[in-house]
This record gives sequence, structure tokens and C-alpha cells, in this order.
Amino acid sequence: MHTTILATFFEFSRTVVSMCSAGILLFLVALWAARADIARAGGLDKIVVLSNLCFAIPLAVFGAEHLSGARFIMLSVPSYMPWRLFWAYFVGFALLSASLSIATKTQVRWSSLLFGIMMFLFVAMVHIPRVLTSPGDRIPWVIVIREMSFAGGAWILAGNAMRGQGKSKLITVGRVLIAIAVLFFGVEHFLHPAGCPGVPLEKLTPAWIPGRLFIGYLTGAILLVAGARILLARKTRIAATYLGTWIVLLVLFIYGPILIAQMSDPSTAAKVEGINYFADTLLFAGAVLSLASATPRTD
Repeated sequence: MHTTILATFFEFSRTVVSMCSAGILLFLVALWAARADIARAGGLDKIVVLSNLCFAIPLAVFGAEHLSGARFIMLSVPSYMPWRLFWAYFVGFALLSASLSIATKTQVRWSSLLFGIMMFLFVAMVHIPRVLTSPGDRIPWVIVIREMSFAGGAWILAGNAMRGQGKSKLITVGRVLIAIAVLFFGVEHFLHPAGCPGVPLEKLTPAWIPGRLFIGYLTGAILLVAGARILLARKTRIAATYLGTWIVLLVLFIYGPILIAQMSDPSTAAKVEGINYFADTLLFAGAVLSLASATPRTD
């Protein structure tokens, strides 16, 4: 029996292996790049300085998914676009390049700016049409808001790496986009408390996780309070720091066990889903922490 379980756990597809490998590699690169900042920081600022790490790892994971599963990913490319397979590969390489840039803090203003624009284009070309097709379905709306929060986080990273007037404008736009997402997700948690916390998509928190409804409601309350603070630009850094830290804890102690459980599933789709949920929520944490990092301590 134990042999069967181990065989199932290690029976990975190329896509799963590439996604995990990319994530682990970028984790090591980003951790090395942030080592001095981590050493200097104190308290929760040690979490804040991991904003680039939290943002870069998911991009590497998604980039690897695009490259290893391009023929599946191309089905999401709008049918009116030519060379759909090319765009799947192009986005994969773009995501990997952006992840390495953000992890090493090299030319972040350009990589993050362009990634944010790419997210905006995804929303306009892929996700908004799905919303219009099924306006009563909450999931397409969540995805639109989620993608725009990712764009907002990227533009904050870009703005924080810039100098001059454009810096504050990008950070302000990013702050508003993140605030909208945080408030929207907070409401969704109260409407659907059994869903996995953080980014409220369709997956339910497994019954074997204790206090799942309490975690859902608590996360919703944290999101609403933090979202209001961020939107009104009052104690923004504190609100973003606490919220980002909470989301990181959810990634580690909710999505981590879910990922481990799904990696033992014989289905490749289940493994990929577990990785995607883990990476999605980590990217949301990175977006929130990027706001904390870019906000002065006095704000």
C-alpha cells in the first residue's frame, strides 16, 4: 500500500515537473537576492521585503506551465488571433523573463510595467468576454478582479523602481486596483465562507482542514478592514503589511497542505490545479506586499 502511494506521488507529468522546478529555482534565486534586505529588516518587515520573491515565484511557475503545456494553453488564446501556439510560448518566455527580473531586482521598472500591461490585455481580450457571456457567474468576475490586482501589484513594483512623477501615479493606480480586489474578495468570503481563503475561486476548503468556516469569515473581515484602509490611503503600509502577512500564512498553512494532498492524486490535472492555487494566492500576497514595500512608513 505504501509503495503504491509513493509511486502515485512521484508519478509526475512534464508539466508538473517543470512548474515545480521553476518555482523552486526562482525561490532560491529570489531568496539569495533578498538576503541582505532580510538581514536588515525587523519584525513583519521581514515579510514585506519578500514582496519580490512572492511575486516572482508564481510568474516562473506559470511561465513553465505555458511552455510545457503550450498546446493546452493555446486554447485560451482568442480564436480571432493568428498563431495561437506562438502566443502561448511567447507568454511563457515573457513570464519567465519577468520572474527572473523581479526576483533579482534587475530592470524591474520595465519587466513589471510590461507584465501589468499584459495582465490588462488578458482582462480585455480573454476575461471580459467571458464575463459578458455569463454575467451571473461569479467566477469570471473574480478572475477579472484578480488579474487586475496582479496588474496593480506589478505597476507598484515598477513605480517603486522608478524616479520622477510617473512613480507616484503608477503606485496610486496600483493601490486602487489592489484595494478594489481586496474589498471585493472580502465580500465574497462572507458570501462563500467555505471556499478556499484568499482569492475566492470555486475550490472549497477541504473538510479535513479544521475551522474552515472560521478561517473564511476571519479572512473576509481582514480583507474588508484592510481594503478600506488601502482605498482611503490611511495607514496603508500597516494594512498592507498585516494583510500580506495573513495571505502568506494562508499559502503556507492552507494551500501548502492542499498542494501536498493534490500532488498525491494520480491525476495530472489535480496536481496542476494544486500548484496553480498555491501560486495564484502567493502572487496575490506578493501584490499586497509590494504595496506595503512601496508605501512610506508615515502613510
